[in-house]
Amino acid sequence: MIGDEALIEAWNHGDAGSGEQLFDRYFVRLVRFFRTKVHGDVEELVQQTFLGCLEWLASFRGEGEFRSYLFGIAYRQLCKHYRGAAGDRGRVDFGELSVADARPSPSQHFAAGQELRALLAALQRLPIDAQVVLELHYWESMTTEEIAAALELPPGTARSRLRRGRQLLEEQLEALA
Repeated sequence: MIGDEALIEAWNHGDAGSGEQLFDRYFVRLVRFFRTKVHGDVEELVQQTFLGCLEWLASFRGEGEFRSYLFGIAYRQLCKHYRGAAGDRGRVDFGELSVADARPSPSQHFAAGQELRALLAALQRLPIDAQVVLELHYWESMTTEEIAAALELPPGTARSRLRRGRQLLEEQLEALA
């Protein structure tokens, strides 16, 4: 399998097929990332993420992993989505806002088992910042350093958000049980 760096290099030099391979490689991961946080506009957000990636691809210097770069763009698209939904209601605080707050009836589309539904419900009650860090760590197998790069945070902040997210998730699971 061709690595992300080689595909990026080829894509930067005009090879559209390399861009398609990156799209195919990360499409399902991005859908999963957005599906737990928004209702509806998932495909649009995935497209906006890849458009943002394409727009800023030349600025990617390869200092971190491509997936950190891509999920950083996805996170910024998510923030933009919620800010747009808030409209005139004011500033959105992603350290406080949860998906359940933003969308009173959270979608449980891909939750098959009762435990998974409980986990998703608990995750969606967390502040978005905590939810994103937990999902990147556990579902995308990203290290705290990669998460820090993706979210443009100091590594210590990423580690503390991960610890706090675990604590909040445990509290939510207990409350739901």
